[in-house]
Amino acid sequence: MKKSLLYIPLLSMLLLASCNEEAKPEKTDEAAQPTELEEATEEIVTDEEQQDAEAEAEPEEDKELAEKAPLYELDPKTYSIQPIGDANPKVVLLTIDDAPDKRALDMAKTLKSLNAPAIFFVNGHFIATDEKKAILKEIYDMGFVIGNHTKTHANLKTLNEEAQREEIISVNDVVEEVTGERPVFFRAPFGVNTDFSRALAMDEGMQLMNWSYGYDFEKEYMTKEKIADIMVNTELLRNGSNLLMHDRDWTADALGDIVNGLRGKGFEFVDPNLIKGLDEKQEGE
Repeated sequence: MKKSLLYIPLLSMLLLASCNEEAKPEKTDEAAQPTELEEATEEIVTDEEQQDAEAEAEPEEDKELAEKAPLYELDPKTYSIQPIGDANPKVVLLTIDDAPDKRALDMAKTLKSLNAPAIFFVNGHFIATDEKKAILKEIYDMGFVIGNHTKTHANLKTLNEEAQREEIISVNDVVEEVTGERPVFFRAPFGVNTDFSRALAMDEGMQLMNWSYGYDFEKEYMTKEKIADIMVNTELLRNGSNLLMHDRDWTADALGDIVNGLRGKGFEFVDPNLIKGLDEKQEGE
């Protein structure tokens, strides 16, 4: 009887040990096998990071498109510069005719140093040599827009259609040869166009451009001091004025004073690249 009683505690201990062994969880590598919650969290974080990246990229794309969009357009009657939408209305456009005769490169350097954009309207007889073509290329490489001012500066109304074509197309061809781009602005000598020159300019994708005011071709203003004063203080100065100047010694010498004087009156200078072109007008119509 005593001997059988000894087996009972021993058997109980063996059964208890066996139960503990079965209840013990199987060992796993928790670091290598994430839970479903962790996997879901990781997916959410990844999606959020991707959305953030896309959100950061979109404003950059929008910014590039905004920078390329035109901010101004030409008034076809007055040739003044009109703002589009919320663009600053207190602006003027600088234009230099008869380039590159004598001082165009000096004028470009002055404008570049003052961060003042402009259009240089060139005559074909001034870009007939390699030396003058190199000057034209240098002006273009400085960031200035090149316009067409005909080959010989003839009054187009005195020419037949074939002669007018030569006056205009030959300049476009040379400008493209030198810069890689054809002009997008055309200014007729003396501001005189014909029905044919208007149609030809449109066929070439060029905007017609005259001016609001200019004085440096008048004898009274052929000094640095006189031209600097009248260009800034004329009663004709308005928001959007299209300013006519020429490649002349007195204008070149006064150019810094003209730019600073206009800025002193609160005017900014229109980048010609931000003026709506013919192709953009046609798309919007």
